[in-house]
Amino acid sequence: MEDPVNHTLKRQLRRLATERPYQIAAASAAVLALATTTGALVAGGDGAPASSQHTAATVAEMRSDTVASRGEARVAPPSASTSPTTAAPTTGAASPAAKASSNPDLTRKPTAPKPPATKVLDYDYQAQNTYYNCGPAATRNALSATGIDRTQDELAVELGTTEMGTNSAEDTTRVLNAEVKGSPYRTRMFAGTPSPAQMDRLQADVVAAITDGRGVVANVAGDATDTDGGWHSYGGGHYIAVVGYKDNGRTVRIADSANAADPSYWITTIDLANWIATRGYSA
Repeated sequence: MEDPVNHTLKRQLRRLATERPYQIAAASAAVLALATTTGALVAGGDGAPASSQHTAATVAEMRSDTVASRGEARVAPPSASTSPTTAAPTTGAASPAAKASSNPDLTRKPTAPKPPATKVLDYDYQAQNTYYNCGPAATRNALSATGIDRTQDELAVELGTTEMGTNSAEDTTRVLNAEVKGSPYRTRMFAGTPSPAQMDRLQADVVAAITDGRGVVANVAGDATDTDGGWHSYGGGHYIAVVGYKDNGRTVRIADSANAADPSYWITTIDLANWIATRGYSA
C-alpha cells in the first residue's frame, strides 16, 4: 500500500503544477515544511527510505523549475576550497604618486633667493674724456661691471652723442641692451616730481639690476647732496652710473664721471629720484 504521506504530497504537487509560478514557490515551501515535520525528508541522509528520497528529489526539481520560470539566476555556492579573489583597482582612482604630482604644494617651483641687503658691483671706473661725454662714460662704467669693455668714443657713436650731449635715457637703454645679452634693460621716465610709487619702483629696479650684476644709468638734472654732505650740481643735465646699494636699496652708490677726484659717493634713493625728475633712467 502506498505511504499516506507520499500519496498526499503527490496529490498536492499535481494540483500545484497547474497554478502560477509564485504560487508554486509558496506551496513548495509549505510542502517542504510538512515533509520535514512528518519526517518524510531526511536532509543529507544516504540511508533515508526510498519514498523519502523520491519525495525530496521531486520537491527539489519542482523548486528548480519554478525558479527557472521566474527568470532568476541560479548561482552555486562557493566551495570551501575556493580562495578569495582580489579586487581589481578602480580605473578612475588616482594613485598616491599621481596625487602627489598634482599637488600644487609639492610641484610649486622654488622661489628666487632674497636679494642681499647690501651689494656693490666690481666695476672699472673711468672719468669722461670730454665735457659732453658723460653719457658714454656712464654707460661704459655700467657695462664694465658685466665684463663688457667699450671705449667712450665707440659708445658715443652708438648713443648719437654730440657736443650737445646725449638725448635721453631711451638712448642709454637701447645701447645697453645692444651690449648685454638678453636685453634686460627698461627705461623709466619721470614726467615731473616722482610719486612715492615711482620712488619705490626706482629702489626695486636698482636692487634687481645690481643683484643681477648690472649697473644702472640715470639721467639727472639740478642739485643733490650725498650722505656725507657733498654737493653735486648739474644744471644742464648729466649722466651717472649706479653701481651698488645698501640698506635694501634705500641708499645707492653712484659712479660719477664728472670729477676723477670724487669718483663715487652714496645718496639716498629718494634724493636720486628727485634728481632724476623730468628725466629718466635705464635699469
